[in-house]
Amino acid sequence: MTKYVVLFRGINVGGNKIVKMETLRMVLGVAGFNDVKTYVQSGNVILTSDQTARRVAETITEIFPRTFGFPSRVTIRSEDEWNCMVNKNAYPQALDNPKALHAVVMDDDPTDAALIELAKRANDSEEFTVRNRVLYLYTPEGFGTSKLAEALDKVLKVPLTARNWRTVLTLQGMLAAV
Repeated sequence: MTKYVVLFRGINVGGNKIVKMETLRMVLGVAGFNDVKTYVQSGNVILTSDQTARRVAETITEIFPRTFGFPSRVTIRSEDEWNCMVNKNAYPQALDNPKALHAVVMDDDPTDAALIELAKRANDSEEFTVRNRVLYLYTPEGFGTSKLAEALDKVLKVPLTARNWRTVLTLQGMLAAV
């Protein structure tokens, strides 16, 4: 059995696309996944499966809209990939303020041209580094007010979802406990 982190995009944001975590856990359990656990209401799931990550994503993508009435794209990482992501953190100075660091988990690598364009949007205090389909985004003045963070989807043009470092570390702990 492989342990996976499943990140849903765009659910329970601003009172839209409401998904009850209890229902999500039940639906994923009925679909054959084991050890299903959720963290907060924004679509963070830990589960185990003997299926490949691709097959897990296909199954979830198929059953989710039938249950909730709308689609939600998922991004999946195995426990090993998640631990690698944590270990390759490019901004250890952010550990004292984990809300200033976000892991932008991407399904594909962005082009060099896209990364150059994104860098133009950064203010003097913001930085980012890309490693293994993860963009480590350091925004010490806040993610919510960052022009760089605001431009991620538009500029990178790859499927992605972001989590603050506190959530990243919490999910790592949940993986270790399964």
